Amino acid sequence: MSASSSATAAPDARDQFLALLDQALATHRLTKLVLARPVGSDTSLQRIIAKPVQIKGQPCLSLVYRHQTRDITRNLPVAQVPALVAELLPEAFRNAHLFEADGEVQLTFSKKGKAMLQRHAAQAPREAATSTGHDREKKRYLELSRPFLRDLGVTDAHGALIPSMSRKWKQINKFIEVFEHALGSAALPAEQPLRVADFGSGKGYLTFAIHDYLRETSGREAQVTGVELRPDMVELCNAAAARLEHPGLHFECGDVRSVVPAAIEVMIALHACDIATDYAIHTGIRCNAAIIMCSPCCHKQLRPQLRSPDLLQPMLQYGLHLGQQAEMLTDSLRALYLEACGYETKVFEFISLEHTSKNKMVLAVKRERPLPNGELLARIEQLKAFYSITEHCLETLLRADGLLPSH
Repeated sequence: MSASSSATAAPDARDQFLALLDQALATHRLTKLVLARPVGSDTSLQRIIAKPVQIKGQPCLSLVYRHQTRDITRNLPVAQVPALVAELLPEAFRNAHLFEADGEVQLTFSKKGKAMLQRHAAQAPREAATSTGHDREKKRYLELSRPFLRDLGVTDAHGALIPSMSRKWKQINKFIEVFEHALGSAALPAEQPLRVADFGSGKGYLTFAIHDYLRETSGREAQVTGVELRPDMVELCNAAAARLEHPGLHFECGDVRSVVPAAIEVMIALHACDIATDYAIHTGIRCNAAIIMCSPCCHKQLRPQLRSPDLLQPMLQYGLHLGQQAEMLTDSLRALYLEACGYETKVFEFISLEHTSKNKMVLAVKRERPLPNGELLARIEQLKAFYSITEHCLETLLRADGLLPSH
């Protein structure tokens, strides 16, 4: 356990969290409250996000009830908030995150109802902590002083960012930010060790970062494996992991087809070319991973199959537009297959990777209660028929394993 993170497994962890919430509200130090991992009767409700606001001079919390297809906002006087949160934990939500200027407190409940309280120190000083505006200093999810950043050439001997690595530093922080939010909504008990596989790990920037974040910032046990085809990169990263004393971090030579883990909680594949992304997603689904993070690249499989409907012929006669359509269709089908396999899936822009302009991320978090997929599968078939698509690699892999029903 690091100095910046601590955990408590006392029987009164819930009461401690509620007391800290009372204190944060009374002292106006609360910046955000998040309730996640819903277990209530409303299956469409995903989380509640609350932030302090002033309404007619009265301190209130603006609560956004985030559903699958809509958001509902409710403004509640501060005095009424503790009773509402006490009512919802753990009957309606199994995770709660309390954010203040000097750190975060996380309350989690296991499937057996055991409560765990974790405290995380802030990653960087912030100004105007009590402000409800938009001028607070941007949060950094890793400190520049972390030893692995110096060893991998991101910072110099004095812990200062090397100017040529500023883009990489921005990418690392964005990656950890996305992962932190996914981890907060995933059904993973805080006391559970995490097994992570990073396919195409390269020089290991993000692999080291996620290992460091899990063990040093979150205080979680983690076994992180970087998988890379180039033996020299594997040797370099394993030497750095040993030199820096990163227990539970190691690198293997291979790819997503040759290194097949028995079980993982987190699957990462950034910049996986063409159908390598499909193999990576399939591995994540087959291993029942709670979190799948992919950044696709080089969409080649569907383009030769794509037959433009008559109405779209004038638009798709241009090669650039046809390529963009093939890319959008490929990744849309990937996202829909993930949804059909029980994942809540998002597709959004990510920081550009170091040697490519590709910056799309497909992020999937396993649902605790999968939704019926019959109608979704039928709509997928309609989409394929519209473009005359006969084969999608991910679908083929999933059907071969019985993870999707056969035609």
